[in-house]
Amino acid sequence: MKKSDFYFDLPERLIAQHPLEQRDASRLMVLDRRDGSVTHRHFRDLLEYVQPGDCMVFNNSRVIPARLMGHAVGHVTPIEVLLLTDKGDGLWECLTRPGKKTRTGVELTFGDGLLTATVEAVQPDGNRLIRFHYEGIFMEILDKLGTMPLPPYIKEKLDDPERYQTVYSKTPGSAAAPTAGLHFTTELL
Repeated sequence: MKKSDFYFDLPERLIAQHPLEQRDASRLMVLDRRDGSVTHRHFRDLLEYVQPGDCMVFNNSRVIPARLMGHAVGHVTPIEVLLLTDKGDGLWECLTRPGKKTRTGVELTFGDGLLTATVEAVQPDGNRLIRFHYEGIFMEILDKLGTMPLPPYIKEKLDDPERYQTVYSKTPGSAAAPTAGLHFTTELL
């Protein structure tokens, strides 16, 4: 199996740029594995397809404003840092763009120095280990400086960050929402 097996044409006009007011009014495509037929429904109809004994797993992690825009100390080229995994003691595994500007030892600054960081290592997969330096509470600083990391196919600004949380999210820490989970409502659950 190749990754290219999963590529398909999806016209941009079919990609929603804003969530629907009623989450469970989103479209649901149902593929019947027995006969290959496709039916178009709404997400609120999901319960018609759930059978006794079926198992659903829900990730109750809340999305944090994990996208930071800054630059290397002494330079003006913008650098984007996406926080992925908190390793403890101010160390995070991150994605960076452009990667060539975030080599080991590079010092970064965000929000006019409110938050600084040092690239400690480049991982074999290209991710960076970055140690953040700050005064106060990291999550409060992140709330001031960070933004919600929207998928690249969402081009418009997010008006209400709470709309990028599932209704069952509790524990802060995710860099992205479990997209299908955004369609659940409290009533549907």
